[in-house]
Amino acid sequence: MHKKGFIFDLDGVIVDTAKYHFLAWKKLAQSIGVDFSEAQNEQLKGVSRVRSLEKILAWGNKTLSEDEFMKLMGLKNDDYLSYINKMDASEILPDVSKTLDFLIEQKQAIALGSASKNATPILKKVHLFEKFEAIVDGNDVSKAKPDPEVFLIGAKLLNVKPENCIVFEDSVAGIQAANTAHMLSIGIGDKTVLHEADFIVKDFTEISSEFLLNIISGNIEKTKQVNS
Repeated sequence: MHKKGFIFDLDGVIVDTAKYHFLAWKKLAQSIGVDFSEAQNEQLKGVSRVRSLEKILAWGNKTLSEDEFMKLMGLKNDDYLSYINKMDASEILPDVSKTLDFLIEQKQAIALGSASKNATPILKKVHLFEKFEAIVDGNDVSKAKPDPEVFLIGAKLLNVKPENCIVFEDSVAGIQAANTAHMLSIGIGDKTVLHEADFIVKDFTEISSEFLLNIISGNIEKTKQVNS
């Protein structure tokens, strides 16, 4: 069997922590008198915490001292952690576990590639930590998506060439990062938003064993659409 590297984003792909980020960012924004919408939250997907706060300040035309900036980032993370501390396996998105188990059965290499600095505790909370050979998160990278660093580190840890890696992503920045790394990109979500991906599905319920086997065997390559 051909060994490929399957790299999963976390937020919005494995679990829906985006809702918790939204609640935490909204609370922060309101505390400094900035309106914050779900549409704006979409623009923070796959973006680092520092860059996210910079965007919120720009939207509200606000400036903060460095000390205030750092304090707010800490408060946001504390707020977010209070939500994720209550997470359990029920929060795993549909058919993610099934997909992971199938890839493990096929002896494929699996990694996490996430901007989240809380990826490890989240995976442990939902009992998926042991399924990953490598975890690359916000603690391991210096460049945020769309830079491909997170995925290239993941490929290296799996000892799989980038061109033999497959990335599951729900953000435009993540898809762009995968494409830049010359990896097969599979968008999870809205076709109109993720149109740069090689393949786009609503969620993992639309990813069949046959489709995965075709990827593993090399019968499916970049730029062909799964639903075309």
